[in-house]
Amino acid sequence: MDIVILIGLDTFSYVLTLLLVTLGLVIIYGMMNIINMAHGELFMIGAYTVATLLASGVPFWICIMAAPIVVGVAGILIEEVVIRHVYGRPLDTILATWGLSIALKQLIIILFGPGAVSITNPVPGSVSLMGVDYPAYRLVIMALAAALALAIYLVIYRTTIGLQVRAVISNRAMAGSLGVNTRRMDRATFAVGSALAGIAGAIMSPMISVDPQMGVGFLIPAFLSVLVGGLNSLVGAVVGAGTIGGTTGILSANMEQADAQIVVFLIAILIIRFVPQGLWKGFR
Repeated sequence: MDIVILIGLDTFSYVLTLLLVTLGLVIIYGMMNIINMAHGELFMIGAYTVATLLASGVPFWICIMAAPIVVGVAGILIEEVVIRHVYGRPLDTILATWGLSIALKQLIIILFGPGAVSITNPVPGSVSLMGVDYPAYRLVIMALAAALALAIYLVIYRTTIGLQVRAVISNRAMAGSLGVNTRRMDRATFAVGSALAGIAGAIMSPMISVDPQMGVGFLIPAFLSVLVGGLNSLVGAVVGAGTIGGTTGILSANMEQADAQIVVFLIAILIIRFVPQGLWKGFR
């Protein structure tokens, strides 16, 4: 029974972190129709922001708050310099952001070297849950991720800004004719999507190896989550992240990591083949 509880907690922790990255992708794609291949590198920048500030003596929790700001500003610069020039050209956005991802990784290698950076766990120790000792910081990650996901949901579905975002996603031309500044909305959307990836990388940095390749480990599952859950839907992102993250967590506990990834890919392929509109829209 203890091992079941432990696997469940690990899986839930991974699902919530994956959800933050997936939400960023969904917001950017749904709003701007941009397939951002550099999203994993924004995750990476969030982690390296924490590592850099910690090395300068900044307290960990201030580093966590600074990371999404730094990555959000980086997102504004990326949108202004690169993304806005390829709107309406999906293939060009893939190529442009893929090239950007390579450039960002090389920049990190130049600045920090190719090796991994280690970040000390800020909340050492464990908490007893249902008779199982579980790392305290993983519980902190779960709480932060759940709170951020809920905040995004409330902003999108319970505020005027969220109404404008949904209007632009539904019909950009009509939203513009009704007075919504779509250019400003695009810039803000890319910044928010980038910031979500950045804070995910920041909160995960003490738990994983911080290196130039770390973004790939979350980018691929996040894309699968978007496709499996359904495009242009925040609820679909939750369903997709739960499906991909949950399956990965459960299978990884019972088989080799590589074998688990193969099975997850096969499951995703089957879902995309038979429910191409995504699980959320397909079974509503």
